[in-house]
Amino acid sequence: MKHSRKIGLLVLALFTTSFAFAQKEALKVVVNNLAFYKQKNDLKFLANAKKSADSLIVTRSDSSDIEKNVYRLIVNSSILYTDSLNKLNQPEGFLDQTANLYDKMSAKQKAYQYQSELDYSRRCLTNAYIRKGFFFTLNGDFAKASTSFQQAKKYSPDFKSINSYIAFASNKQGKLQDAAKYYGNLINTDSTKIEYLEAAASVYKSMGDTAKALQVIKKGRKLLPADKQLLQDEANIYNNKRDYKSLEPLLGELIDNNSNNADVTFVAANCYDHLNEYDKAESLYLRTIELNGAAYEPVLNLGLLYFKKSTLKNNDNEKNITSAILWLEKANEMLPGDKKCLELLQLAYTKTGNQNQLKRINDKLEQFTN
Repeated sequence: MKHSRKIGLLVLALFTTSFAFAQKEALKVVVNNLAFYKQKNDLKFLANAKKSADSLIVTRSDSSDIEKNVYRLIVNSSILYTDSLNKLNQPEGFLDQTANLYDKMSAKQKAYQYQSELDYSRRCLTNAYIRKGFFFTLNGDFAKASTSFQQAKKYSPDFKSINSYIAFASNKQGKLQDAAKYYGNLINTDSTKIEYLEAAASVYKSMGDTAKALQVIKKGRKLLPADKQLLQDEANIYNNKRDYKSLEPLLGELIDNNSNNADVTFVAANCYDHLNEYDKAESLYLRTIELNGAAYEPVLNLGLLYFKKSTLKNNDNEKNITSAILWLEKANEMLPGDKKCLELLQLAYTKTGNQNQLKRINDKLEQFTN
């Protein structure tokens, strides 16, 4: 996460104009070390600043002094933001301790007097919790990652990207309802990102809610009509549902985007086949086989297509049944144990009256019942 201002500039602004008590002698050491850090970019000055700030808190009244504690908060927040490798060897609970200090100070009656300082600390805490969440994510501990991201969201609820981090961690934990909720927060604007739409659709599909997934995808395609992945996702849903009438209008663009993709070409061929547009289906089955000669289903489907065409009232019945047998025999060579293919060959040879071939196929089919 990038802040709108560099730490150095913010420190300069805070400690030259914002703090009304900057001239108090007890606090000057802290201010000076922060200024030296700004000039030298050396962590030792932040360490000195922390030591000085901590030394200000001695009595119980010091612990409730908002001025002194805001200085501690600024120093600690700066360390959290800057020292990502923890070269200053802060304790394990340093982030949570600083967050608790922020919560305590921001609840003070006079907190409004230090709003810019508190805002700076809040942004630093957000950054630190997000960084911690990324660490847990990289290590596969998605439960802890989710907790860290939730903390980040607490301090920056309007930073929408945190929703995507929580959604991702929730999805990895199998908490699909939570993931859907957070992705939902991201996609309900016209400025949403394509990756959020795709991720949300994927979660809804995992939940079995294809209607919701389709709704999200259509929203995405309306916003980004040229996006190829959303087109593919919508086509996949229609294909899986066998909703070929809805799939058909997408085929032209889908094929144009994937002219050398055998799987996409097969989906298109199969769609036209089910819609009885046999000429288009035939052409695309042949193209699929050209692209992937090892694929079984296009060969089988092409044989079946020719067989169906042979049952229609036209002048090419003999040609079609011959083509059907050719492709079905090829399919049988590729997968000899497929009963469906053998049964189609049985019908084809019965239609032609070729008893020798019919007996051969019947003998093979008998092996499935013996």
